[in-house]
Amino acid sequence: MISISKLLCELDAEGDGLRYDDGRDSSREQITEERTTKPVVVWNLTRRCNLYCDHCYAGADLDAAPGELTTAEGKRLLEELADYGVPVVLFSGGEPLVREDLETLVAHAADVGIRPVLSTNGTLVTPERAAALRDAGLKYAGVSVDGLPERNDAFRGEEGAFDAAVRGIENFLDAGLKTGLRYTITERNAADMEGVVDLLSEVGVDRFCFYHLDYGGRGGDIADADLTPAARREAVERLCELTRSYHDAGEEIETLLVGNYCDAAFLVEYARDRFGEERAAAVRRYLEVNGGDPTGERVADVDYQGNVHPTQFWQGYSLGNVRDRPFGAIWDDESNPLLRALRTREEHLTGRCATCRHQDICRGGSRLRGLAAEGDVFAPDPQCYLTREERLGPGAETGGSAAD
Repeated sequence: MISISKLLCELDAEGDGLRYDDGRDSSREQITEERTTKPVVVWNLTRRCNLYCDHCYAGADLDAAPGELTTAEGKRLLEELADYGVPVVLFSGGEPLVREDLETLVAHAADVGIRPVLSTNGTLVTPERAAALRDAGLKYAGVSVDGLPERNDAFRGEEGAFDAAVRGIENFLDAGLKTGLRYTITERNAADMEGVVDLLSEVGVDRFCFYHLDYGGRGGDIADADLTPAARREAVERLCELTRSYHDAGEEIETLLVGNYCDAAFLVEYARDRFGEERAAAVRRYLEVNGGDPTGERVADVDYQGNVHPTQFWQGYSLGNVRDRPFGAIWDDESNPLLRALRTREEHLTGRCATCRHQDICRGGSRLRGLAAEGDVFAPDPQCYLTREERLGPGAETGGSAAD
């Protein structure tokens, strides 16, 4: 995650220590005061969902799938994660609220010392369920909304999904739970971005996470709905401007970009253009600590059957199963050729990524998108929108496209 509000508006947030090793002097209580080498773990604890979204990376379905980890197995997994030093577990799905033991698992995560957070479509969040999750120790809920009502409902395959999600957000907020937006940007909904932020800000949401489309699960089936490089750059710039306008008006919203680390390089260039070299250098220092795309290193995924993946979007490749070996043994096993290569990816990147001067703050972006686009794990990320001069530095030949 890349925090626009931190880098451009100097807003303190609870993730500053985790992301930028900058939590000791923060005005906000921190997840961890120092950046950790242990991964944040996404646990897709079910494949079942009450909706059928076009871009679902998990390929969730309306019907239950066999082999879900039981409550007892889930508790054991959480204990393994705690012993390994995992700071945060994100309960996801499918739709995690379809599991009746969600509160039990959230409480167990809190009891063993892991920060429990939630990703949900929000439509099943009643006042009672929100209060129960709060009492179980949930620290944050991210609710997925992908546009204003018409576009969101088309994405999610159900009329009324937008209104139900907003009710869920209101129920979380009424229960006193910190709640944020999760929004996947495509050409279908990019025009709604400002409208959704404005509407949910009025509801009381002050944290907005904008995801670039990754090509996993059904997300790969709609890759043709992805933004062009020019449109993606425009959307990111609009979000920067929107964030600054809110802060200038005294509204301290937190905005984050997720899933495309050429955004890091863009923010350095944006800061240089708007604020000058000194500020650009400060932004870059934060992003150097952040370290670029975290796949296979600072983020991990466990699916509903216990398979471990390099990231939640890469469900098609398993590193091992927690029913066979503890999570830590799987994650530390660099005899796996993909895991080892991801952790030394600078040696393997090809094309424009191999020569980019921002490689240290991007690390080639999404390896899954490179694989999906060109059949090569280390091919350039097709979502890169940087110009040749931005990638190679002043004096580079101008002309050509971002793909050159």
